[in-house]
Amino acid sequence: MIQRRSLLLRAMALGAAAPLGGCNYEDPAHPDLADKFLHAMSAWNDRVQEALFDPRTLAPTFRPDQITRPPRFNAFYSIDQAPVVDTASYKLELGGQIQSKTGWSLAQLRALPQHEQITRFVCVEGWRVIGQWSGVRLSDFLAHVGADTSCKYVSFKCADGYYSSIDMPSALHPQTILALDFLGQPLTAPFGAPVRLRIPIKLGFKNPKSIIQLAVTNVYPGGYWEDQGYNWFSGS
Repeated sequence: MIQRRSLLLRAMALGAAAPLGGCNYEDPAHPDLADKFLHAMSAWNDRVQEALFDPRTLAPTFRPDQITRPPRFNAFYSIDQAPVVDTASYKLELGGQIQSKTGWSLAQLRALPQHEQITRFVCVEGWRVIGQWSGVRLSDFLAHVGADTSCKYVSFKCADGYYSSIDMPSALHPQTILALDFLGQPLTAPFGAPVRLRIPIKLGFKNPKSIIQLAVTNVYPGGYWEDQGYNWFSGS
């Protein structure tokens, strides 16, 4: 029923956007009419997706023989430009509404309970792959550092200049992890070393790689693609 409602609401959004084809983009009296309309529709889509989100619903999981091989690289740069982070000196920086802001090393992250998942990565471009990730549940980590989980957002900054953010209910979802391993081995640079977010209930661009900073906030943080017009909530 929820999926049918979601499809119906998406269809309504597309239908509402149809009149844009007749907009006069050259009208000097309304130079940004289309942009304002699209931003309003995007915000409406975010509100609808957030309202439909059920934190008890899990993303599908798969068998080991269903894993996509070879894995597929994706980023806004070529694979040879993936940042290489020194794992020996790495510290995950913390900010915002968090009691203990002391940075976390990889050894400390690995000392926390680890959770494995075989889930599907869905790209906004339409392709999808299945992979195996393991790491620390974000909800566990936020509890360890005394994060204020009544805040609205968790934001991420990355070594490659990427940045993103998610809503707190999605951050506390049991399948949302700070991934340290991919396909049974420590993450490599192209796949987000040393730490990446793995959140299978959202589209791929909401899974930032090579995370160097995490913050909890009530101030809307935006995101690399979201600030260019992508839907912010972007549930898969």
